[in-house]
Amino acid sequence: MRKPKKEIQLTSYDELLGINEAEQNTLNQIVEVPLNELHPFRNHPFHVNDDEKMAETVESIKNYGILNPALVRPRAEGGYELIAGHRRKRGCELAGKSKMPVLIRNYTDDEAVIVMVDSNIQRENLLPSEKAYAYKMKMDAVKHQGIKEENAVSVDSADLVGQAAGDSGRTVQRYIRLTCLIPELLKLLDEGKINFTVGVSLTYLSEMEQIWVKDCIVSGASSVTGSMATKLKQYSDEGNLTELAVQLILNEKKTETGKVTLTEKKIRKYFPKEYNREQIEQVIYELLDNWKKSQ
Repeated sequence: MRKPKKEIQLTSYDELLGINEAEQNTLNQIVEVPLNELHPFRNHPFHVNDDEKMAETVESIKNYGILNPALVRPRAEGGYELIAGHRRKRGCELAGKSKMPVLIRNYTDDEAVIVMVDSNIQRENLLPSEKAYAYKMKMDAVKHQGIKEENAVSVDSADLVGQAAGDSGRTVQRYIRLTCLIPELLKLLDEGKINFTVGVSLTYLSEMEQIWVKDCIVSGASSVTGSMATKLKQYSDEGNLTELAVQLILNEKKTETGKVTLTEKKIRKYFPKEYNREQIEQVIYELLDNWKKSQ
């Protein structure tokens, strides 16, 4: 007598992804989720600071709650990964909330990266380092997916990456170059002690060469101009950049331009205390006119 054939049970797509029935029922719906079940996006490049803007967010949450739900996806380890809403979650914590509304979506890794970057890249006052690493993450995701086409015309990956923020492909590539800076130089760039163009030029130096540049800058004795950065790169390309050469280049004496700066503190000692700025300037101009006529 034949034994009955064992029925083969096929594993569903959702089971392969680790999505249980309860999670499946909540996909694409807005639900209240405990804050301790919301986990930050892996390598999230955008900073969440307890600053003045955060204080405004906290006040808004206290008065009106969360007006726009956060965007999350289920985690294989349990809970949910935040895709958009890191600041809202922090605001809820500071406002004393235990839950927040979220929209659950089942994004792939690459889709999640692209949505995460696009939902944050248009924020005001982003630091260069934030845009640099965000664009790098999105570029990698776009390349994994392959270049998209719009109206049957192939779009360059870098141009596609910059579309959400209105940046050209060239600008995107320059931002991504900044990820080659050592952390100390990238921090100086964020602080405005190095400008963007100089920062991009310094990315072509080796790690040790960048350390030499950083040491000169933080010593307080040097700043890096565009021409200096170009010379540093030239010496590096030729294999002639040494620590001494870096010091000499960054401490070059600047050519006199004939610019004259008059400080108000020094000038005021020549005038009565009751004179205002306009009166002082008028006297100076009259004296200069008389001097010029006498020449």
